[in-house]
Amino acid sequence: MSRSVQALQGGVALWRGGARPGLLGLLLLAAVVVALPLLFPKNYFVTVVGVSVGFHVILAVSLNLLIGYAGQISLGHAAFFGLGAYSSAILTTRYDWNPWLAMLAGLAAVFLIASLISRPILRLRGHYLAMATLGFGIIVHIVMVQAVTFTGGPDGVSGIPGLALLGWSVRTDLHWYWVVAGVMLAVVWLSLNIVDSRTGRALRAVHGSEFAAEMMGIDTTRTKAQVFVLSALISALAGSLFAHQQGFVSPDSFSFFVSIELVTMVVLGGMASTYGAIFGAAALILLRAGLVVFHDYEMVILGAILMAIMIFLPQGLFVGLARGLRLALTRRREPAAASGDEVA
Repeated sequence: MSRSVQALQGGVALWRGGARPGLLGLLLLAAVVVALPLLFPKNYFVTVVGVSVGFHVILAVSLNLLIGYAGQISLGHAAFFGLGAYSSAILTTRYDWNPWLAMLAGLAAVFLIASLISRPILRLRGHYLAMATLGFGIIVHIVMVQAVTFTGGPDGVSGIPGLALLGWSVRTDLHWYWVVAGVMLAVVWLSLNIVDSRTGRALRAVHGSEFAAEMMGIDTTRTKAQVFVLSALISALAGSLFAHQQGFVSPDSFSFFVSIELVTMVVLGGMASTYGAIFGAAALILLRAGLVVFHDYEMVILGAILMAIMIFLPQGLFVGLARGLRLALTRRREPAAASGDEVA
């Protein structure tokens, strides 16, 4: 009986500790994702912009593992996104592969490429690492443009088939919303579990000081390589889904500017925060979609908003607001506790 009580107390302690916020956040996110299409099934911002938000959340969360937690800057993340997309596009349109097999082949190719380049690239640090990843992204983009026989060049690849599973075809925007939302929630769950695991603690140690991490017995080279490959695989998965959802891919969707946009999302929401990456991706995509009405002034207004956020919330939008709310609640409790002591 005593062991059962101790186990229950341990579970309660764990629930009150770090596990509860992550679990509650994921449940809240899932509730919002499920409720939106049920309440607004034909709303453009839900079924169309929402799918775009889902793709970018997947990409931002994967990049946040590399940049936010491991501290390894990457300016070529869109390259893996593009490799996944073009793998599915080429294999299904030119060689009549099954879309699911093409997706698996694309993931295998990205795994091999990321594994080969991870160790030499991640030996670099700081702006040297940024330049190396930038170079990789530019090389991939040039291949997409120049290898006309396979990639279609600047015109891209069209006629990419959709996905079908057990007789159910993913055709409408609402269908794709559910598919992308499911993958997005799975990626968020995976990220939260990694962050709370021994691997997550190793990533944070590497971010803090690689020398200190090595002194503690952490294989920093292997740790950085693993998160680099995982981040690349998640991006490739998003790219493959993107290709089948759009039915068309071109090099413009995977350029250097896309990589910069993904980094902006991670920083905007808050570094080293899974929910910060989600918040940053959603905020940037929704802002960009909402500011279309301003036409020529769209980018000017967006830039001004981003500057204001970074000036007044340098920790990021989500992280800064969360800390501010926590501080306000703490200050509100202190007078109440003090008045209670006086009465006693």
